[in-house]
Amino acid sequence: MAPMKVALAGATGNLGGPVLKALLDAGLFVTVISRVGGGSAKLKPHPNITVKEVNFGSAEDIIPALQGVQVVVACLATLAIGNQNPLIDAAEAAGVERFIPAEFGMDALNPLCAVLPVCVPKVTTQKYLLEKHKANPNFTYTAIANGLFLDWGLKFGFIVNPAKHTATLYNGGDVPFSATNLADVAKAVLGVIHNQAQTANRVVYIHSAVTTQNRLIQYAKDKDGKDWEATCRDTEAIRQESMAELSKGAEADIDAAMYGFCICASWNSDYGCDFSDRLDNESLGVKTLDEAGLRALVESFLNLD
Repeated sequence: MAPMKVALAGATGNLGGPVLKALLDAGLFVTVISRVGGGSAKLKPHPNITVKEVNFGSAEDIIPALQGVQVVVACLATLAIGNQNPLIDAAEAAGVERFIPAEFGMDALNPLCAVLPVCVPKVTTQKYLLEKHKANPNFTYTAIANGLFLDWGLKFGFIVNPAKHTATLYNGGDVPFSATNLADVAKAVLGVIHNQAQTANRVVYIHSAVTTQNRLIQYAKDKDGKDWEATCRDTEAIRQESMAELSKGAEADIDAAMYGFCICASWNSDYGCDFSDRLDNESLGVKTLDEAGLRALVESFLNLD
C-alpha cells in the first residue's frame, strides 16, 4: 500500500513544525499548503514534501493542491482559525477523507468555553464540518483538544517561567489543568490519521500531564532552591478585562484580549481545563508523563549556571 498523502496548512508555526516532522518521520507524503508569498521557503528540502502556494480565501484556488490527499491538517494561528471554511470546502470537493481543524487547545464542548470569543470560531468550524459530513458522509473530521502547550508554555513563560523564576498565578495557582508537549500533539495527529474509524466526527482529548502552577514551581525550587516572584490574578477579572478590550472595536488589542480568554479557559475548573476524565491518550499513542518526567521537563528550562 502506498504511503498516505497528507496536506498540512501552517507548517512553519509553533505546532506546524513538530507536526510536519512527525508526518515525515512516519514516512507519509506531505503537501505543505502555504499562502502565496508565505513562509514555506523556511522549510528544509525533503523528498516527501511538496509545497503548494494558494489563496486561502478561495476554495477554487485550493482544490488543485489537494488532489490525491487523504487527510488535511490545519495548524493555523489563533487569529486565523475563523477563516477555515475555504480550506474545508476545498478538502471536501477534492475528496479528502479526514479534516483536522486548527483546534488544539481548550475544550470547545464546554458551555463556558464555547462562548468565549477565542473559542467561538472553533465551535463554528466544528458545526460547519458536521454539516459537511452530513451532506457527504465520506468527508469526516476530528478536532483535537490538548489543553495548553506544555513545553512551549514553560519555555516562553505562559504557564510559569522557570528561566526567570517568575509566574502569574491564576486563581491561586492550585487549579489542575491539562497540558501537552508539542511533540505529543503531533503524535496525536498521527494517531487520528491511523485510527480514523475510532476518531470520526468528534473531539478527542489528550494531555502529557495534568498539573498545577504551584506544583511546577515547587519542582523548580526542589532543584535549585531559588525563590520565585509571583503575582496573583483572578481569571474572571481577566475575562471581564478582555471583553472590555474587545468593546473598543477598531482600537482594540485583539491579541491581548484573546490571550486573556485563553487564560480564563486554562485555569478555571468550571471551563473543563482538566481532561483527566475524558482522555483518548491510549488510542492515539500519547503517553502521560510521570512525576519524574514532569520534574525533568521543568528542570530543563531552569538556568542552572
